[in-house]
Amino acid sequence: MSTVHVVVFLTSFLSSLLFPGSRLRQEDSQPRIAEHPSDLIVSKGEPATLNCKAEGRPSPTVEWYKDGERVETDKDDPRSHRMLLPSGSLFFLRIVHGRRSKPDEGSYVCVARNYLGEAVSRNASLEVACESTINYITFSYFSHLSS
Repeated sequence: MSTVHVVVFLTSFLSSLLFPGSRLRQEDSQPRIAEHPSDLIVSKGEPATLNCKAEGRPSPTVEWYKDGERVETDKDDPRSHRMLLPSGSLFFLRIVHGRRSKPDEGSYVCVARNYLGEAVSRNASLEVACESTINYITFSYFSHLSS
C-alpha cells in the first residue's frame, strides 16, 4: 500500500470518527481564504465591514476573532451590533467606542473551517478615529487633490 493510499485512508477514517455521516470525497477541499480583511479606520457610531471570503468543499463555516478572542455576533446574541454576513464578512451596525470601553477596536482575523481543516486570514486592525485623525485624513486627501 502506497503512502498516498495510507494518508487518504487515515484521513477518511479520522474524519468519519470526528464528523459522523461525512465521507472524504475526491472533490472535497480544505478551506482557503479568497478575500482577506483590510485595516479600517472608522468613526465612532458609524457602520463598518471587515471583509472575508472563504472557499472550500464542503463550504466552510467562518468565525471571527478579535485580539485572540472569539467575536460574538448576531448568531450568538440577536441583540449584538455585530453581524456575520452570509459571505463570511463581519458587519458592524455601529462602531462602539467609549473612554473606558473600546469593544470594537483591535486586531481581527477570520477563520474558515470544514472537516478537512482550517484557514486563517491575515490580521486586520480596526481603529476608531478621533477628531484629530479625521482632520489629518481630510487634510491629506485634499492636499493630494491639489498637487
